[in-house]
Amino acid sequence: MSKKLYDMSLEELWKIFPIFLVEHNDEWKTWYNDEKANILFLIPNEKIYRISHIGSTYIPTIWAKNIVDILLEVKNNEDLKFVKDILLKNNWLCMSEDEKRISMNKGYTEKGFAKRVFHLHIRLDGDNDELYFRDYLLENFEIAKEYEKLKLSLWKKFEHNRDAYTESKEEFIKKYTEIAKKKYGIIY
Repeated sequence: MSKKLYDMSLEELWKIFPIFLVEHNDEWKTWYNDEKANILFLIPNEKIYRISHIGSTYIPTIWAKNIVDILLEVKNNEDLKFVKDILLKNNWLCMSEDEKRISMNKGYTEKGFAKRVFHLHIRLDGDNDELYFRDYLLENFEIAKEYEKLKLSLWKKFEHNRDAYTESKEEFIKKYTEIAKKKYGIIY
């Protein structure tokens, strides 16, 4: 009998779910729209402030992990728990949580990734720096390609260490998120 995902160490999980990058896939937009519809079917409208497609799968000019990132903003802390509880009953896994943020995944199986994989970032409304970074990359081709180059350089080095891969991108992301916030002002 195979080990359950929640019984595995990070090292075991990273072996089954390595970092991998692929060329942009136009289907990611459909995946997002389908999963957004599923979430909106499960969660009452009054609990949701905004739902957005974020991450590299949104940017059509760069390579990305074959995982669609979704940002779900809720209105208050009670809604965080409410949303988490409903999604846990509907094939989502809770990967981490604190009092203001919850990260959930869908499409992770004991045998590896399913055909469609999602990361859902549940946050309080206004905790949405990813929107600034996303839109800045979308409007600045050269910076998007620079980000892609960074990710490609980290891929094999951190193929089995998701935390190190993410941490190695933080400085770049923070830099351009701050530039975007200054450029756009408070729009989200």
